[in-house]
Amino acid sequence: MAITDWPELERPREKLLQLGPGALSDAELLAIFLRTGVRGKSAVDLARELLLRCGSLCALFSIKRSELPRLPGLGDAKFSQLQAVLEMARRALAEPMRTRDALCSPGAVRDFLRLTLLGREHEVFLAVLLDAQNRVLACEELFRGTLTQTSVYPREVVKCALANNAAAVILAHNHPSGVAEPSHADEVLTQSLKQALALVDIKVLDHFIVAGNSALSFAERGLI
Repeated sequence: MAITDWPELERPREKLLQLGPGALSDAELLAIFLRTGVRGKSAVDLARELLLRCGSLCALFSIKRSELPRLPGLGDAKFSQLQAVLEMARRALAEPMRTRDALCSPGAVRDFLRLTLLGREHEVFLAVLLDAQNRVLACEELFRGTLTQTSVYPREVVKCALANNAAAVILAHNHPSGVAEPSHADEVLTQSLKQALALVDIKVLDHFIVAGNSALSFAERGLI
């Protein structure tokens, strides 16, 4: 049965307009994005199949272009749209940090970092560079490593911070393993970077480890 033949409040678009997006399931939200199904399947049916194959919305957002042949209903056009939506979300999350104290919106910082590091297969190390009012100046990807580790050089982090005239930084890296707990090496690195940056009067305000949907804060753990 086509979606247009469903009762009005069961149709994803009409349901969203009347009840708001929070009332929709993941599959219903994805169906609105897909707009159309494939032969023998409605957009909702297709959305459910895509989520089943990928495992979750997060995993779907992390797909690579090379994976499209195994995902029915997703071609280059839909993949491009999906990437555009994700980039708009990243930029939207970055906006409040650029206009006010990033530390007054820790949720925005956490969400921005989770989305920025979403789906990375290798370790990536970022520095969020802040001015004296803790507003974001830039977010720089400084190092990219192997599946299990990356080499971070304090000298390069200091150089980047000075080049952006930063007064403080928030550090972040991902754990592709999916475990957000800091290793001993993570703790040692954080202290090394904190000491190196202190020599040029730049503060390390926090260090986040992102793994899947989790983002651990060193500051909240008392590790900064």
